Amino acid sequence: MDMPPAAELDAVVRVAAAVAGVHCASLNLFDDARQFQHTTVGFAGRDCAREDAMCAVRLDRGGFVHVPDAREEPDYRDNPWVTGKLGHIRFYASAPLISPDGYVMGTLCVFDGEPGRLGDEQIGRLTDLAGIVVAFFERNRHTRLSAGLRSVISAREEWLRTVLDNIDEPVLAVTPSGRMVLYNRAAWELHDREIDEDVEPERIATRYQLYEPDGRTLLREEDVPVLRVLRTGEPVRGQEMVIRQPGRETRRVRANARALRGRDGVVIGAAVALQDITAEHTRLRLVGEAHRRLARANAELRRSNADLTDFAGAVSHDLVAPLAAVGGYLDLLGDLRDEDGSERVALFVDEAAQAVGRMRDLIDSLLGYARAGSAPVRAVHVPMKEVLDHVLTDMNAEIVAAGARVSVPGPLPAVYGDPVLIRLLVQNLIGNALKHRRPDRPCRIEVSADGPSVRIADNGPGIPPPLRATVFDMLSRAGHGVGLPSCRRIVERHGGTITLDDTPGGGLTVTVTLPVTAGPTGQAGGGAAD
Repeated sequence: MDMPPAAELDAVVRVAAAVAGVHCASLNLFDDARQFQHTTVGFAGRDCAREDAMCAVRLDRGGFVHVPDAREEPDYRDNPWVTGKLGHIRFYASAPLISPDGYVMGTLCVFDGEPGRLGDEQIGRLTDLAGIVVAFFERNRHTRLSAGLRSVISAREEWLRTVLDNIDEPVLAVTPSGRMVLYNRAAWELHDREIDEDVEPERIATRYQLYEPDGRTLLREEDVPVLRVLRTGEPVRGQEMVIRQPGRETRRVRANARALRGRDGVVIGAAVALQDITAEHTRLRLVGEAHRRLARANAELRRSNADLTDFAGAVSHDLVAPLAAVGGYLDLLGDLRDEDGSERVALFVDEAAQAVGRMRDLIDSLLGYARAGSAPVRAVHVPMKEVLDHVLTDMNAEIVAAGARVSVPGPLPAVYGDPVLIRLLVQNLIGNALKHRRPDRPCRIEVSADGPSVRIADNGPGIPPPLRATVFDMLSRAGHGVGLPSCRRIVERHGGTITLDDTPGGGLTVTVTLPVTAGPTGQAGGGAAD
């Protein structure tokens, strides 16, 4: 009621006076004690007590009031505005100002110092003008409420933005159509600081470079967490993704998403929170690698313990037997009489020497096996042809003595490994083929390659398939001693494989596959090339 007069209200009050054909009109508002003459035409307005106001006499009726001569109306003739105390009104008419909720706020009144009368059309126009005044007040009220609401909304939005921006985990929300409508500072920083609110839902995975946990497979549209929630209505819990953006560190995140519903239960969008688990995943990967290394070390330790048990058996049998033979022949030499002759002495000495030679070979094999398992692997690129040439040069006397021929029909690959151990591997395989040759035909050995695999094929007696599973055991009774177990130990320490097959036409083919690139830690074991 303390609003200043507005141009619209002045115009309405002037029109009201013109419609009624009088000089004076007033827009009056009431509270519980007073009448406020908000806008007046034809006289200087003045406020008064509610009990003195003519407009308050029939205000509670809520209808149009038409008084041709107030002096003749019992309700008005003693009113101060009629008696001369406040005025000398004779003609009086008023239209109530009724709010949309049904409350009478005041009146639009017209009056004059002379008696008068209004026609029905005049009464109708004045009632219309009262409605215009109410509409004006409603418009202003809504304007004030809207301004206040905007202020409240703005304050709430600012509060919400502050809360979201102080959450360290990225938070994003989308509309039911999948359009981005809300995101916080952490999301802005995670996605290269360029959140695209207009990106099509089917392009979300491509735009933000969202990948499956393998880090290589682009996420399908239906597997994007917020879109999956919108499609199924079911929450997403703990979905892992990888975010790979050019020029930025690859991040691994865990997504939790759920639908956003209004008070009526209708889905109005979806929100997702992303937990950065990059460090956690790295720790788990390192722990997993440590566990695998420990498992390999434990397996190696168990095998080493088993080898020690075999070694004890070998010492008790394979070393003791030649020593017993030497001792026996020495006893025989001690029992010889003069008449036994020098031929007998030479025979015993020769047999003892052969027993000593067998024992020396066995000791050399045991030392080679130990070296194959304990020597550190210093991996470099090793040309297999160069290694084979050195081995053949060193073993030339043995090859000639065995009447053997070694052929290399094609190129050999370069592998990644320890050159000393790889040379020992090739030497053992060539030596094994020379040692286990057939007496009925010349020894032939062929060294060939198939990609990263190297084959050493001989024409010896071979190894029957049922025995091939045991010949790699140390000091196996299959007749191949320590040579093949040493070879397997070298190959496995390089992360390779060694297999046994028949040679076409008879004999044994040993196939060795070694890495041709470095592994993740720079050691051998990076896998074979095509």
